[in-house]
Amino acid sequence: FDCSGLVQYSAKKSLNVNMPRRSSDQAGYGSNISFANIKAGDLLFFNTSGSPNSHVGIYLGQTYFVHAPSSGGAVRVEDYTMDYWQKRFNGARRIQ
Repeated sequence: FDCSGLVQYSAKKSLNVNMPRRSSDQAGYGSNISFANIKAGDLLFFNTSGSPNSHVGIYLGQTYFVHAPSSGGAVRVEDYTMDYWQKRFNGARRIQ
């Protein structure tokens, strides 16, 4: 998986929702929510390549999210309080 492929696959399997393929398109899907109101399952968007919403992960709760850093890379859990992620955070969306 890459990041958006993981989100697309997870949304289809868990919610039976057909998400767009690209993270930038996924950023327009669902409802915009404030960071203070995120819940497990919400999508977190980041600017990791100089473009808004170029990366996406799924919030797990507490301070963690799951994401696929690149195609062929290992899916992993990260702490969003890390400076790297905090500086690149673009927003959160809720898919229902």
